[in-house]
Amino acid sequence: MKEILVIGAGAAGIMAALAAAEAGARVHLFEKNDIVGKKMGITGKGRCNLTNACDMEELLESVKSNKKFLYSAFYGFDNTRVCDLLEQAGCPLKTERGDRVFPVSDHSSDVIAALQRELRKYQVDVHLHTEVIKILTKETDGNPVFCGVECADHEKIAADDCIVCTGGCSYASTGSTGDGYRFAEETGHKVTERK
Repeated sequence: MKEILVIGAGAAGIMAALAAAEAGARVHLFEKNDIVGKKMGITGKGRCNLTNACDMEELLESVKSNKKFLYSAFYGFDNTRVCDLLEQAGCPLKTERGDRVFPVSDHSSDVIAALQRELRKYQVDVHLHTEVIKILTKETDGNPVFCGVECADHEKIAADDCIVCTGGCSYASTGSTGDGYRFAEETGHKVTERK
C-alpha cells in the first residue's frame, strides 16, 4: 500500500488526504496547530462560505487572471461535488444571496466536524501539534527524489509521496506562514516572487 504524507490540514490538505485515502493509500495528515481547518473557522465571518452555487462557467468568469490554470481543478472537483461531500458527511447546506453556500447552522465548526468524520471514515492518521520542518530527499540519477519528512521534534518519517498544502503567508495566526515556499526552494524548485 502506498504511503502518502500530507502537510497542512486546512481545506486543501483535508481534501488531498481524503482523495489519497479514497484512492487506496495509507495517509498521514500533519498539522502544526491544535485543530484541523483553523482558517475555515474564520471564513465567512465564522459561518464558512464554502463555495458558490452558480454554473461553473460563470464561476470561472469571475476569476480575474489566469483562469485557464484553474479550469481542470474546477471541473475535476466542482462546486456541486463539494456540496455533495459535505451533505453526505452530515452537514446540511443552504444557498444565500449571490449564490453563496453556507452550512444551514451558520457555524463553520459543523463543516470542520463533517470533514473530520470523513477523515476518520477513510482512516487518515491526523497528527496535530506536529510541525514538519523539512522535506527529505535522496539523489536518484542526479535528481532529488522525495523520501520523507522531518518534524520539529526531529522525528523522520519515510513515505512514498508527499502533498504540501501549507497555504501562503496570508494568516500567520492560522499557520499560513509560507512553509511551502521554503520547502519548494529547499528541494530545488523555482519560486516566483510573491506580492
